[in-house]
Amino acid sequence: MEQHTRAAETGSAPPPRIEARGIARSFGTVRANRDVSLAAHRGQVLAVIGENGAGKSTLMRMLYGLDRPDEGTILIDGEPVRLTSARDAIRRGIGLVQQELAIVPELSLLENLVLGNEPTTAGRIDWGRARREAASLAESVGATIDWDVPAAHAPIAIQQQVEILRLIGRGADLLILDEPTAVLAPAQATQLLELLRRLVSDGKTVIFISHKLGEVMHVADAITVLRAGITEPAIPRSEASIEGLARLIMGGESAPIDAANPGSPGDVVLACQGLTAADDRGVERLSGVDLEVRAGEIVGIAAVSGNGQDELAETLIGLRKLTAGSVALRGRPLTRASVRARRRAGFGYVSADRKHEGLALDLSIAENAIASPSLGALTRGGWFAPARVRRAVDGVLSSGAVRYGSAKDPISSLSGGNQQRVVIARELRDRPEVLIASQPTRGVDIRGIAFIHEQLRAARDAGSAVVLFSEELDEIQGLADRILVLHQGRVVGELGRDADRVVLGKLMLGLPGSEDPVAAAGAAATPDEAIASASSEDGDTA
Repeated sequence: MEQHTRAAETGSAPPPRIEARGIARSFGTVRANRDVSLAAHRGQVLAVIGENGAGKSTLMRMLYGLDRPDEGTILIDGEPVRLTSARDAIRRGIGLVQQELAIVPELSLLENLVLGNEPTTAGRIDWGRARREAASLAESVGATIDWDVPAAHAPIAIQQQVEILRLIGRGADLLILDEPTAVLAPAQATQLLELLRRLVSDGKTVIFISHKLGEVMHVADAITVLRAGITEPAIPRSEASIEGLARLIMGGESAPIDAANPGSPGDVVLACQGLTAADDRGVERLSGVDLEVRAGEIVGIAAVSGNGQDELAETLIGLRKLTAGSVALRGRPLTRASVRARRRAGFGYVSADRKHEGLALDLSIAENAIASPSLGALTRGGWFAPARVRRAVDGVLSSGAVRYGSAKDPISSLSGGNQQRVVIARELRDRPEVLIASQPTRGVDIRGIAFIHEQLRAARDAGSAVVLFSEELDEIQGLADRILVLHQGRVVGELGRDADRVVLGKLMLGLPGSEDPVAAAGAAATPDEAIASASSEDGDTA
């Protein structure tokens, strides 16, 4: 701060809060970063964008002291430094919010806030002081948090705010956020972007990593594109466009064309009646949902976060028990069937939580690629047949166009987008009768999104019945042949692929034909803005 003040007095521009010059980092023969340079200034949001595997996460780990560059220099306030650990970075005012939040589910939000830095009086934790400091911290950034709520019961957006406040409370004025909106509903993402703008208006610095170019254009002051481990010169937001950024990410190529050909529905494959289920707290979230999906069609499920779509996906695959209703596959009752039995019957499942449900991160790429109900086809006499396993692994990695070093590497070594390609290719390998795809492009780059969309359409065209859950309205409208809208756990409407966006937005808000001021606002602005505004008042999505 002293250096910043001195620069202001002399009239010279202060140095960047953090700067990287010619950074390079390799892991064996894999070059994650080749020649990376960037600069983030005080009172600025610097967005860093690029394809999955471009080297963004490796760069952020080096800026936070979790990894060290092979070549190049990192400067803090103009001074070269060698960050030796996360503790060293925190001491210099740098905080990192990773995709996997450092939140302890069993503790309250207040306990998470002060964990490891508890205020004490006379050798005991002073909870009164902790509560006062928490309230003051939240008020300083315009956040509203119930500090007594167990973290496990708090929405992910609130957990994320707590992690940001924890870093600020410990002196961080430079925040690095790695794909912070990947797991957020549109309303929650809007709130986070507003919070980031408040932080930089207070003089803090934010490095914002995202695949969502609309968000980047909304929140960033400058944009750095990272491609194949090399950075492009930073672009002021005023000189950027979504189309131009997409071309830079793709290396001068045009962004992939996402064709929208309709399906050819056949016989009913999946038939569900009266599906009713409660959440983990026993609150009913799904109330009498009827659903039919035919072979050769994609049915999209559109809903504002917290309106039953998660529970619906989980009941279809068998992860959540029904309190009422029935599930049948081509007339075969599966209501009480386990996840294993449903998958063997012909269900494929792309979980919204690939790290905990879709993949085993400690296992190899190869082991994850063959983890499917058809595992028995890879054995001979009860033992794995190496040639069969090798063909199966090669087939999954090839059809998924996965970028990897060795199939023996842990799957955690892959970028998030390449991990998702493994999941998609594995689930489609056996041509499932029904594919439940929940948030299939979450955390995936432009090229990966187009690839996954192509795979979902190919599965549909091969005769699969696809149920698509997505909080991206563009994705729902671009892929679905029919759209079912959920509100408060009930189906409130069915629309075609060419549905009017305003009508869709009103149904998601539970306002069909209403003259309510919120509905009018939705029509006057955009449905996404109306949904974000209305959702922010819902305790489950705040």
